[in-house]
Amino acid sequence: MKKIVYPLLLVSCAGLFACSSPQKTAPISDRSSITTSNPYQPIDRNTIRYTVKRGDTLSQIARRSGHSVHDLAGWNNLANVNALEVGQVLRVQPPEGAAATTAVASSSAVQVRSIDEAKKESGKKTVTQSSAAPAAVAANGSAKEVSGIVWSWPTQGNVITPYQPGKNRGIDISGTKGQKVVAAADGTVLHRGNMNGYGNLVIIKHSDGVLSAYAHNDKILVKEKQLVKRGQQIAEMGNTDSDKVKLHFEIRYQGKPVDPMKYLPEH
Repeated sequence: MKKIVYPLLLVSCAGLFACSSPQKTAPISDRSSITTSNPYQPIDRNTIRYTVKRGDTLSQIARRSGHSVHDLAGWNNLANVNALEVGQVLRVQPPEGAAATTAVASSSAVQVRSIDEAKKESGKKTVTQSSAAPAAVAANGSAKEVSGIVWSWPTQGNVITPYQPGKNRGIDISGTKGQKVVAAADGTVLHRGNMNGYGNLVIIKHSDGVLSAYAHNDKILVKEKQLVKRGQQIAEMGNTDSDKVKLHFEIRYQGKPVDPMKYLPEH
């Protein structure tokens, strides 16, 4: 089975992005002195916070700082990754402890842990799930509450690729083109669009800094900022930016992937 490495996804968005305080309007003659960013100049690894300059984009800043767009969005609570302000200050290095939020996968029975418990597992050895036989799943048949969020399966099908840290940051579920993809939990659509490695992608923001992502869709049926309920159709399954029809599904906590099988109900 071909494994696909998925880049980090968008992450926790607890509020609107922070902007710097408004400054007094400068004389017209001073406007030519506004600093323009060099999109190829690396940002020093010792730099904790970076001030946005004219011409900057989040993807450029991410590349220059050696991180992903999703990490920067999570560290800075960015509600819109495409809307930066000149003078805005961004964190470009992870907050203390941010890198230790990956949950430990189980090799046998699925054990549901809270997201808080997942953070405590950071010091333990990671064991990936066995991929010997796909696990059958069903959408909307049951639900499981974890840390105050009620989860259901996002579609019907077989888990053909399990969560594997460093290899697959979510699970891949097989299906047919046009098959329903539904919201796995209540939330607000944070992003809908096409992204390299994910194809047509929907990202839903839930409470407590939790996001879910639905990739490779054929059609997206929701808009950004739209409120959705668990079980509501948000897309049709497809194979955009993928070699086969499938749903790639991720759950993220503060920008870090967790094993979806620990939050989805057993069948």
